[in-house]
This record gives sequence, C-alpha cells and structure tokens, in this order.
Amino acid sequence: MIITTADLSVRRVLRLTPLALAALLLSNEARADWRIIPTIQLRETYSDNANNQADELARGSFVSEAAPSLTVVGTGPRLKFAGSAEWRKYAYSSDDIANTRDSDRRYQATAEAIAVKEWLYVDASAGRTRQAVSAFGPLPNNSYTANNGTDIRTWSISPYLRHQFGATASATLRYARDSVEGGSNSGFGNSLSSTGAFDVISGPAFPDLGWNLHYSRQDMSAQRTDETTTENSQVGLRYRATSHLSLTSSVGYDSYDYKAAVLGQRTAGRSWSGGFIWQPSTRTRVTATFGRRYFGKTGSFDASYRTAHSVWSLTYADNITTSRQQLLLPAALDTATMLDGLFARQYPDPVLRQQIVQAYIAQAGLPPVLLDSIHYLSNRYMRNKRLQGSATFRGVRSTLLFTVFKTHTNALSLQQEDSTLLPSQVSSLNEDTTQLGASANLDYRLSSRSSAHATLYTVNIKSLQTGQANDVRQLSLGMSRRFDSKTTGSFDLRHSTGRAGVFDNRDYHENAIVATLSVQY
Repeated sequence: MIITTADLSVRRVLRLTPLALAALLLSNEARADWRIIPTIQLRETYSDNANNQADELARGSFVSEAAPSLTVVGTGPRLKFAGSAEWRKYAYSSDDIANTRDSDRRYQATAEAIAVKEWLYVDASAGRTRQAVSAFGPLPNNSYTANNGTDIRTWSISPYLRHQFGATASATLRYARDSVEGGSNSGFGNSLSSTGAFDVISGPAFPDLGWNLHYSRQDMSAQRTDETTTENSQVGLRYRATSHLSLTSSVGYDSYDYKAAVLGQRTAGRSWSGGFIWQPSTRTRVTATFGRRYFGKTGSFDASYRTAHSVWSLTYADNITTSRQQLLLPAALDTATMLDGLFARQYPDPVLRQQIVQAYIAQAGLPPVLLDSIHYLSNRYMRNKRLQGSATFRGVRSTLLFTVFKTHTNALSLQQEDSTLLPSQVSSLNEDTTQLGASANLDYRLSSRSSAHATLYTVNIKSLQTGQANDVRQLSLGMSRRFDSKTTGSFDLRHSTGRAGVFDNRDYHENAIVATLSVQY
C-alpha cells in the first residue's frame, strides 16, 4: 500500500515534536548539562578489492576519507539526550571502480523526557544506518562499498502516562508512532505504524504473589504489503516460593492478520507459559519460561553471572518479528552494555561509569556495536529462534569480549510480499534460514598511551530451501596510540571473505591496510 500524503504530513509534524519538547524542557527548572564534542577523522585505506567483487574481478585502490562528526550529550533531572552525526567523504585513486560511494551520512539520537513529573513522559529516537540487503552477499562493513548495502532511516516518538498507585500497583499507558524508510530501490518498502499499549504491574503490597496485565495493538501501513494489525494481551502471575526462587505463569491471546504462507496456517490463538526466576545473589540471575503460542511450542531463557573480572550471559528467545521491527530496536550487542557490568564494582555511580566505559572504548579502539547474526531486509513476518552466549573478561592489561550465536528464521507470511526484493529464480531464498557464528574482540594495553587490538568475526548462513550458503570471515589486527588528550591514531590490517552475491556462487576476498587519525575538539 502507498503511504498517503496525509500520512506524510503527520510524519513531518511528529518529526518536529521531539525538538519542540526538548525546547520546552530547557527551562530553568529542567535545564540539563550539555556536552558538545566535535571530531574529525582522517583515514587512508589501501584495499585490493575495494568494491567486494569476485576475486577475478577485484580492483585495488587507495581510499582517502575525511569524516567530521558531532556528538551531543545532555543530562538533567527531566531530560536525557544522546546523539551523534557523521558525514564521510571518499576519494579513490582509481576512477573506474564500480559499486563504490562518494559519501556516507549516519546519525543516531535518543531522548528521554519528563514532561509532567510522575505523570507524563516522552521517549524519542531517530537514526540512519547502513544495512545489508541480503544475508547471501558481502556485508556492508566498509562504508564506501555500495555492494549489497542500502541506507535505512528510522524515527519514533512515544509519549506515555505512568502513575504509581501507592504500594498497590503502577500503570503505564503508552502511544508510539514510528517509521522505517529506505531500501526502496532494493524492494524494501517504507512503513509507518501506530501502537497503543497498556500495562499494570503489582507493587510492594504484593511481596509474595505479584501480578501484571498487558495489552497492545499496532496498526501499520506499508508500501509493499497490505495494512496490518497486531494485537497482544497477557495476564501474568509471580509467586515467591523462597527468598531466591519465584515461580511465574501467564495466559494470553495473540492476533496477527498477515496472510499466511501455508494454507490453513493459524495467525492467531491463545498462549500460555510457566517458568521461574532464580536469583541467589546480586551477581547471579536465571529466568526461564516454557509454553505455547499460536505457532507452536515456545520458550525463553536468560541467565547472567558476574565476577570481579568477568561477566557471563546466555539467552534464548523465540519470537514473531519483522525486519522493520529489528531495525527499530537498539543494537543487540552493544559494546558499552557488555562492558558496563565489568566496571560496576569499581564505579557504582551509573553516570560516571558510562563516561568511564565510553572513554575506555575510544582508547582501546573497540567498535561501538559488536557484530552478531546478519540482519537482512524482508517485508514478511518471520518466526525467529535465537540462542546466544557472551562473555566479557577484564584483566590488568587486557579486555576480551566474546559471543557465540545460532539463529533459525522461518518466514510466516506470503512469499509474494518479497517479490520486489527477490526475483522469481530465488524467491524462496529467505523462506527458512539458519545462521551459526561467533565474534571476539581483544584489546591489550601496551602502555598508558598505546594498545594492540584484534577482532575476529565468522558466521555461516544457509538457506534450507535452496541450499545456498554464505561463509563470512573477517579478521582485523591493529594498534592504537593516544598522542594527547584529544588526538589518537591507529593502524590496522584487515582480511575479509564471503559470497560475492545472491546470483554469484563465487567468493570474494579483501585485504586492506588502514591508517586513521582522530582529533577531538
């Protein structure tokens, strides 16, 4: 369905709402402390396969890059804002290399505001990222490569009412409006949705028998699919059996109105689950559920364990999702989040800890987001089962971040909804896919100013319908040095390999040398 002009007008108004709200909150009572950090990066890269083509078509080139950026952070009693914007400009020593880009723009912003204390709150976010079109092609890890990549823009705004009814319960009434745009040239449709949700959670008055109520409804309009409506409702109970063990249960109903891929396949039905929460100490927590939803048996698992020098976690989730929904969610493997637990004991204040973690990431040359399973574009509803383990270690001189994951994604809605993304020859490519992979990031501090780092990423993607596979490997070794409080430099060697394209069974290999100078003003 084509998004109407009226929808576009509403969208423009909602885009301005966060700015208007921020201006409203910058009163004397709600004034925040602002930090504005301009940065310029200069990078010189030599790649022997700058556009990720099959080996016999590879072309080498020097890539000169200038990347000014701006980071803005505001923290106050009624407003929290974090945003960054970056523009990259590229110049190539070879003028006839296809599938490369002249420039790249990225931005990310989040805001949390208290409009009326203890009543009205507003969350807002906006972003522009580079996204892989297909899992069976080169990853767009080099921002100057156009092969198998597209720009995706997202924004959302969510005002909500929250009130505490003494020790009895707390209630939240939320409305959210969000949009996902981009990828139209690849066949991925723009979409706009409205979601209403209502939650009630019991308070301290029920220490042994807690309860919760949830209802949500989402209405979405999209270019490539019909208008869809999703409704979810649930009632849950929690019984504290011992001081460390609680038993949980829930019943509910789910309704999705997509057109099922299999004739007679259900898209709505009752749900139930049972499980437990075990927390023997502040360092250990295990949560597990087992139940059934309209699509079959399901469950979840979430375990974490923290020591003085390590953080461990293991999670399993089984959900109905879409590419659109995944693009609106925060990064699954955020580096700062993984490091936060390691610094919790040494820096108990969360604001100070956040600053320490960000400074550590910059000095160590760690990526802001760790690579995990490959998210690809689809207009269909999917069932996604994901098992993921991660471990973070911090020694006297070194830090290691390690993850391993396995996902199984099965498309639920009609294959025709991806006809603009996938030609008829490979229309079933994304019907049933698995991914198995791991990533590791190691930093070793050589001195107070210098460190060495290594990054390894590997994943195998397989289409169970067509038999096609993609083995992605990326290895990077390098060193970084802080010259003064505002200037850092790094030198890296990179090797990557994978499948050249959806219609190309050949592999590509890339070797690159990268030198970077970063100046923060």
